[in-house]
Amino acid sequence: MRTEAALTSKPVGVVTRGTTNPNRLRRVDNWIVETCGDPLRAAADPLVVDLGYGATPVTAVELRARLAAGVRPDVRVVGLEIDPVRVAAAQPAADPPWLAFARGGFELAGLRPALVRAFNVLRQYDESEVADAWRTVTERLAPGGLLVEGTCDELGRLGSWVLLDAGGPRTLTLAAKLTTLERPAQFAERLPKALIHRNVPGERIHDLIRTLDDAWQAAAGYAPFGPRHRWVETVRAVRATGWPILNRPRRWRHGELTLPWPTITP
Repeated sequence: MRTEAALTSKPVGVVTRGTTNPNRLRRVDNWIVETCGDPLRAAADPLVVDLGYGATPVTAVELRARLAAGVRPDVRVVGLEIDPVRVAAAQPAADPPWLAFARGGFELAGLRPALVRAFNVLRQYDESEVADAWRTVTERLAPGGLLVEGTCDELGRLGSWVLLDAGGPRTLTLAAKLTTLERPAQFAERLPKALIHRNVPGERIHDLIRTLDDAWQAAAGYAPFGPRHRWVETVRAVRATGWPILNRPRRWRHGELTLPWPTITP
């Protein structure tokens, strides 16, 4: 299995397609600043790993800038890639000691970061490999460390991610640019790998998306006030049906929705 952990210096994983774009990960980055900011502020070593940053280092550069501005200025970001060509190409963007690039995979190149962001990486693996990949990363986090793993579309307008710690997955977040969201059923295309094949009758993630879609249609009367109002009313309605939505209207207005992982566990 490609994600099997081993005590070796060889990176664990495979080279992915590496496609990326500037600002593609701005939604998850802003969520990390809001949701993971306190643990990073409290960390003895504010080290963050951008795992599988892709063919260009732009998203790692952006992550460092957003965390430095929104969390703490001394945060350090290391971008890891298995492909040595990508690592070499990223070196001109390095800004020691705040931003560096190295060869590594799920084993994190021996680092013990406070947070790992892994986006659009596991999407290219088999679903059966996800649990091992999560475990390989979380076992190497610093005490109290966090992993944010997920996927998004090419322009970052639609995405979802899982927050994990050493104990496993904690939450699922769905996020969209509301001005381009036609209906919540679109989230099915960009679910994390652990869920993307589970959007079928009988699975909780299928129930969630169906409930969101129904509520969105029922909130059509709010459309003249803008998609943000319609989304907030949609989320209110979904919560009223019993789904334990964790975040508050301030985050809903950003097009987000976060739930405890056990509510949608496959």
